[in-house]
Amino acid sequence: MSRAAAEAASKPSYARITAVGVALLAALAALIWLEPRWNMRLQSAWFDTYQLIKPRELSLAPVTVVEIDEKSLARLGQWPWQRTVLAQLLRDIEREQPAAIGIDILMPEADRLSPEHLDLLKWARQRDPVLASHLEALPSNDTELARAIAAGPVVLGLAGTPEETAKEPLGPPVLVRDQAKKGAPATDTVTRMHSHKGALVNLDELDSAAAGHGIISAGRSDDVIRRVPLAVRINDRFVPSLAMEMLRVALHQPDVRLLVDGPSVSAVTVGDFFAPTEVDGELRLYYSRHDPSHYVSAIDVLDGKVDPDRFRQTLVLIGMNSLALADYQNTPLGSRVPGTEVLAQALENLLDQTWLARPSWAPALEIAVFVLLGSVLIWATPRWRPGNAAWLALGGIAVCVVSGIAAFLWKRWVFDAAAPALGLLILFSVLLVLTLAEAGRQRRRLERVVQAQREQAAYVSGELEAAKRIQTGFLPRADFLAGDKRIEIAVSMRPAREVGGDLYDFFPLDERRLFFLIGDVAGKGLSASMFMAVSKALYKSTTLRSPDATVSELMRAANDEVSRDNPEMFFVTAFAGVLDLDSGELGFCNAGHENPYLLDAQGAGFVQLADAAGPPLCTVEGFAYREGRKALRHGQLLCLVTDGVIDAQNQRGERYGRQRLQTLFGQLHNGQRTATGLVDAVRKDVETFAGGTEAPDDLTVLALRWRGPQ
Repeated sequence: MSRAAAEAASKPSYARITAVGVALLAALAALIWLEPRWNMRLQSAWFDTYQLIKPRELSLAPVTVVEIDEKSLARLGQWPWQRTVLAQLLRDIEREQPAAIGIDILMPEADRLSPEHLDLLKWARQRDPVLASHLEALPSNDTELARAIAAGPVVLGLAGTPEETAKEPLGPPVLVRDQAKKGAPATDTVTRMHSHKGALVNLDELDSAAAGHGIISAGRSDDVIRRVPLAVRINDRFVPSLAMEMLRVALHQPDVRLLVDGPSVSAVTVGDFFAPTEVDGELRLYYSRHDPSHYVSAIDVLDGKVDPDRFRQTLVLIGMNSLALADYQNTPLGSRVPGTEVLAQALENLLDQTWLARPSWAPALEIAVFVLLGSVLIWATPRWRPGNAAWLALGGIAVCVVSGIAAFLWKRWVFDAAAPALGLLILFSVLLVLTLAEAGRQRRRLERVVQAQREQAAYVSGELEAAKRIQTGFLPRADFLAGDKRIEIAVSMRPAREVGGDLYDFFPLDERRLFFLIGDVAGKGLSASMFMAVSKALYKSTTLRSPDATVSELMRAANDEVSRDNPEMFFVTAFAGVLDLDSGELGFCNAGHENPYLLDAQGAGFVQLADAAGPPLCTVEGFAYREGRKALRHGQLLCLVTDGVIDAQNQRGERYGRQRLQTLFGQLHNGQRTATGLVDAVRKDVETFAGGTEAPDDLTVLALRWRGPQ
């Protein structure tokens, strides 16, 4: 196969990955835009995270909550109290001239503790007419409360019901104005507002006395109250929330106005007060942490222990705060609070204008950012390395998250960063899988190209095989010393390629002395094998010319000889030694080679011969190598290896290493404490560790065992 064809086969195809990525990006963008239920839950949880990061800062208490708490119940008895007590509570508050008082308590039934409902009155009519006449002359508790309500700017609450009710809710006029039609009246077009079929209201006597009426329904107790309606629809009538009605009463305005845009609500206004809303007329609350200083106990008010300035020209809410009686609600801050506190938070949001806002253009911006970042991922993922593409994906997610938090801290805008971030994660995962699959297909194409090239170059293998036979023919065979009982030699050499750069040699200098050598040419393959043959021949010729020279002198002479004809600047690591076969005296010299191991004949002990070390041959001209000496004991083994043993790798890329080799020495049994057994054990352990992985370097093991004098 030609080189152009090979390059064409190796070039990856991005068209299919891009097409799938674009289709998935469009599908995810459509899902984010349509906002399915799961996405809304994810979005709400993310918006809660904003408030957890930075809750609303507490204001100067524009709202005071009078709570019917455990302390009040302990003094005045269990709930419900006589409504004369509530009447007295209202009079004490009204005396300080508050701007408006909101009662977050429904009273749809008559007071059972009122004199006309007591069993004592029935008994008195039968037994004591005089007592009965006195009891009948007492005013009704509900009448007393109605008088207290009528005496001040009191707003009563009502609750929406899913069923129709007989009573129609009272409330101020709510005027609906269509912004698109320049303020023209509009009622039937408002379809996105929350609606109820009926309402649970208070006694007629109480409702007719109140200055205003507002709905207190905020949601189920198991929901997280993130938004509250500023107005709702009950049948064909619009009713403001208790918070908006309190503002209307406080501002002395005759009506509440809804600004709508077709079916959607855009704002609720009272006089000059303007509160933008969501499309369904709800206000998105920004919660603060619970502040006990905003609350006073009802019993403290009745006892006159509360500073009058707490009520003067402020908004006052009266509600339950007892564990057994209060309607507790979940908030984004992870706490449960009474429903009265939710109303107080809504009032503080309105008065301080600290509500959260989700601009109408927010969904479009979120989609645009998602599409932009997704397009960058579609382009980069198949072209970049997986690690770099992953960092890009994480960077895109970080852009969404950090931008959302920054917008919240800057303008109290809430942008959805969770859905775009999840979409980017899904998109990147699919693109990564497709990219890896394409890489697999590309690898298979390259394998076919390589196979074709191998078939075309088969004759080269034949030539290299011939070179291998010639190279191994240069090396001595261990069995030519089999007749000498003083020494046992075994050797194994496995080139990383057809031919290699490792070398070894051993031959007798005389009847008593044995010369041996192991070396490793820098590199592998044909060039290394050629230099190996030259180096071995030069070293042997140097040794034979000077058989009485020391090992260090031989190493210096070999360094000069090999360096002389080395135009490619190869270098060789070598370990050479001369062993006296009668005495076991070993002289050795190391030129940058792996230190050999001297193993005991019995037991697991071993040492490394680390003396007489110097640089590799052909690196330092005229270096004065030194000789090391060691006396061998009967049966001791000398093991010499090349880098191919230490640098062998398994399929996970782990190195064989010296520690594993030394562990193997400690695990040898008696049958392996021979030269042949040691070489076989090292070779098999390396092969088992590699597991068929291509060898990174030539592997040679040479072992000598001195048996003692003959």
